[in-house]
Amino acid sequence: MRGYSADMMIAENEHVDLAVSGAAMGLVVAFAGGLVIVALLVWAVRLGIKVRQREPAPPRPDEQPRLPESGPVGEIREQRERPRWNEGTGGS
Repeated sequence: MRGYSADMMIAENEHVDLAVSGAAMGLVVAFAGGLVIVALLVWAVRLGIKVRQREPAPPRPDEQPRLPESGPVGEIREQRERPRWNEGTGGS
């Protein structure tokens, strides 16, 4: 190469090596971060499975609640309204 001494070429190659090693380090860090996330997700799923196994089983069909013989129970709703202010006072 014209105008470059051997020392300059070596120094330039070192910069290239450092740039490549920085990119490789970033890739390694990103991969390690991904592994940590996957490990946390696997742990969370296993923990969820353990918790689910400790819970009581859902009721069987014969354990389900039944309607009373008199039929379904009706719901009574009462609407109780109170005036917010006395009529004729203008609301203040």
